[in-house]
Amino acid sequence: MRRRGGLAAPVLVAALALVAGPLSGCGAGDSPAAAGELRRGNGSEPDSIDPQLARMEAAMTILRDCYEGLTAMAPDGGTVPGAAEYWTVSEDGRSYTFMLRASARWSNGDPLVAEDFAFAFRRLVDPATASQYALMLEPVENAAEIVAGRQPPAALGVSAPDERTLVVRLDAPSPYFTAMLSHPSTFPVHRATLAARGGEFARPGVAVTNGAFAPVEWKIGSHILARRNPHYWNDAANRLDAVRYVHVADPVTELTRFRAGDLDVTYTVPPGEVARLERELPGQLHIAPHVGIYYYGLALDLPPFGDSPKLRQALAMAIDREVLAQQVLGDGERPAFGWVPEGVAGYAPQRFSWAGLDDTARLAEARRLYAEAGYSPARPLRVELRSSKSPVHDRIALAVTAMWKQHLGAEVSLRSEDFRVLKAAIDAREAALFRASWIGDYNDAYSFLQVLKSGFGINLPRYASAKYDQLLAAASKAPAEERAALLAAAERQLLEDVPLIPLYFYVSKHLVAPRVSGWYDTVMNVTYSKDLALISR
Repeated sequence: MRRRGGLAAPVLVAALALVAGPLSGCGAGDSPAAAGELRRGNGSEPDSIDPQLARMEAAMTILRDCYEGLTAMAPDGGTVPGAAEYWTVSEDGRSYTFMLRASARWSNGDPLVAEDFAFAFRRLVDPATASQYALMLEPVENAAEIVAGRQPPAALGVSAPDERTLVVRLDAPSPYFTAMLSHPSTFPVHRATLAARGGEFARPGVAVTNGAFAPVEWKIGSHILARRNPHYWNDAANRLDAVRYVHVADPVTELTRFRAGDLDVTYTVPPGEVARLERELPGQLHIAPHVGIYYYGLALDLPPFGDSPKLRQALAMAIDREVLAQQVLGDGERPAFGWVPEGVAGYAPQRFSWAGLDDTARLAEARRLYAEAGYSPARPLRVELRSSKSPVHDRIALAVTAMWKQHLGAEVSLRSEDFRVLKAAIDAREAALFRASWIGDYNDAYSFLQVLKSGFGINLPRYASAKYDQLLAAASKAPAEERAALLAAAERQLLEDVPLIPLYFYVSKHLVAPRVSGWYDTVMNVTYSKDLALISR
């Protein structure tokens, strides 16, 4: 049996003491909630609310409320009709015909037409857009060729034979295709506003949207406000007048504001506080499995990681994930020994080949690989770990770097910075070792594995493996019974190459005020604001 532990108690205690602090109780609130306005904690400031350019989870929450794709997510994680009333699939599984709802409208009253989706799809894959989600539409005919610049966007396999009918042609059958269409990168664009306002078309107060709400205000460092869209096709079922997305990166501060009555729903809760919150706020804490992973990225196009797989493996092996999940976090998070989380539909997640070793054997092997990579106490690894500002990230970084120091002698310094600064540094290839996370875009293993495909825009480590890419390509064309085995082989190749270091799998953690009704938890951590209501007291 594997012994739990691996990080000497004094080292762990010292690391956590640096970032531990009292849990705040009540704090001064802002103004009382406006009638009919849901105040929703939304984490860090979003990077954009342009459907084809946004990539942060905070942005996705807003986009899912303000726009609507052809499909949507059901509370059970399944796929249901969205802006499309229904669809049909050809016998060979390569052609989808979507029929838009006759009552679908934009927030200015314009009819929503099929060409609005066709245009958005072409915009997504157009290299001029520079969307990091461009390959989301990879299954669509000619999408990969367009993204690579070998064909024009007009060659994309999408057409609108009339205002209500959208036809999408695929290169090969893709079982996850309709689920993928609930992702914000595939949402439609109001073409007239884009033509008139260019890059400003998605800004609050300018944006014309087709969802239950429309963004009207963005106060940097505070919130984004979206008001009810009376032209939404299902407005009669919407019981909210507005949603205020409050951006608070620090979960302790967010809890303070929730206790003060400034927030109706939190983005998360502070680490290590689940048991206490269950006692103090009975019935208000919601915890559920969530298909997301927290990891450290290794820039394979930068020293010292690009040409040193043994170093990468040694760093991955020297971390005791049980300690991270149970002692550093302690709120139900699960240790990550692979890339794809448990709970993903129709898939058996893979694990590092060494995941079953006891601590003694695991650490001995980590030290051997570290030495073979050319490092020793006399010549230690020296590298900087860059992370975004948050007490949670600080706790994890201090614990992990203490493990690397204790077990390998590695000297890893820390830099904590605003998320936008970190994101820019990663994109500019200035960060060799960095904190990141990935949340599944749809309930399928490919949503995780596609991210590490060569050329994918959000492949932050810049991992490039011909074998890995070939396995993914084969899986995209394989029958359902073979597909899972090919995806599993791809994940094993990924874990052998170690372009990143998985740390733990998420659980969703929200506090929901008693005045909110209709809240539901999903494996995708998606709860549409239009499904909620506020109870008058």
